[in-house]
Amino acid sequence: MALPPLFKERMQHLLGNEAQAFFQSYEQPRHYGLRINTLKWTVEEALQALPFHLEPVPWAKEGFYFHEADRPAKHPYYHAGLYYIQEPSAMAPGAMIPIEPGDKVLDLCAAPGGKSTQIAARLKGKGVLVSNDISAERVKPLVKNLELFGVRNGIVTNETPERLAAAFGTYFDKIVIDAPCSGEGMFRKNPEMVKSWETHHIEMCTVMQRDILDQAARMLKPGGLMLYSTCTFAPEENEGQIAQFLSRHPHFEVEEISMVPGFQLGRPEWASEEELSESMKQKLRRTVRLWPHHVRGEGHFLALLRKTDGEEKPCREEQAAPLPERTLQNFREFEREVCLKPLEEMLEGRLVTFKQHLYVKPEGLPSLQGLKVVKSGWYLGELKKNRFEPSQALAMGLDSRDVAQTVSFSVEDEALLRYLKGETLNIQGEKGWKLVCVDRFPLGWGKQLHGILKNAYPPAWRWLA
Repeated sequence: MALPPLFKERMQHLLGNEAQAFFQSYEQPRHYGLRINTLKWTVEEALQALPFHLEPVPWAKEGFYFHEADRPAKHPYYHAGLYYIQEPSAMAPGAMIPIEPGDKVLDLCAAPGGKSTQIAARLKGKGVLVSNDISAERVKPLVKNLELFGVRNGIVTNETPERLAAAFGTYFDKIVIDAPCSGEGMFRKNPEMVKSWETHHIEMCTVMQRDILDQAARMLKPGGLMLYSTCTFAPEENEGQIAQFLSRHPHFEVEEISMVPGFQLGRPEWASEEELSESMKQKLRRTVRLWPHHVRGEGHFLALLRKTDGEEKPCREEQAAPLPERTLQNFREFEREVCLKPLEEMLEGRLVTFKQHLYVKPEGLPSLQGLKVVKSGWYLGELKKNRFEPSQALAMGLDSRDVAQTVSFSVEDEALLRYLKGETLNIQGEKGWKLVCVDRFPLGWGKQLHGILKNAYPPAWRWLA
């Protein structure tokens, strides 16, 4: 791989005798990874069922390497959201921040959704996950990936950190910041990053990162944890950024990260041209670097920060509006016909409407009025001409055992592929909505009418040969 000369020169200077091994890693094949969706099945069940060559990723217990020839995106289980395809090193941030069911978590730079789906699985459907991205275009795959994964307690926003901070106060227990960066650690995975490296100036990235960190600090509860990560080797965006943040925010400390074979400690000597205090050096040595010549993955940097003190600021209180009676009646008719228990019981939340769209919104959220909210919880469906039409997100968030009528195909069944391509199927059965599954795992909806199953699989999700 032809690396930028300026990049090679800088890395040679930083790494010294280690530089040769670093550069040789770019001549090796990249590594491929997937992460099991434990919202839908266990790791043990997955290992028995998946026909891939899987080896554990040491830093993520749900993560596994696979062979490029396995092509897991072409397996029907991918369409059931049973795993997420993710570069192995990118699994480290979501694995290294302690997440407990019931936490209120913000993924501040969330698209396309790898870390959000990882956090959601660790929340186990309890608490709240707010996934934000400032790019309206990048939010689209974020929403799809959360829906595919069956995440029910997720909110998606398309906002600046400043506007989020004004609404949320010190609401969050945990915050993950996978910051926009110069992307040096992704050269092997995505050679296009080599071409764009010179335009993604390190100086420009450090300014963005500083602002994101400062706004995130405002939203974290005293005692809360914040995981900052980048996929670059540049010290200015890593140790240097953390050193400056700690200087501005003395009520933050750097927590130790569990070391895994191959992980390397941060390099405080790279943080600044000026001599740092011994105390600051000790803090920066608690940060972690993933190098492509030390681990089977790309380059990453991690810093786990704890807010030790600070003033609690209340979030904006929400005024709940009652549901229109007709909306509630149409939905309850569908629920009685299709579901074996009320949907609000599956998520600790309440029914809310936005125009003709119905959601279960997690309890305890502040008012989101004035924010660009793309997804307000578990999206159930839409009211159309006095009837309720269920959403794809509802299908993916259900367990097939929660539904009265299902149609289940095996992986080998030809009809399964036809369904994923959007075709109508010749199937006998009772009239009404049916949850279509592969084995026991939901894929989407079909509506039974006179010996045929009308296909409700979304066009944007369909199988492409």
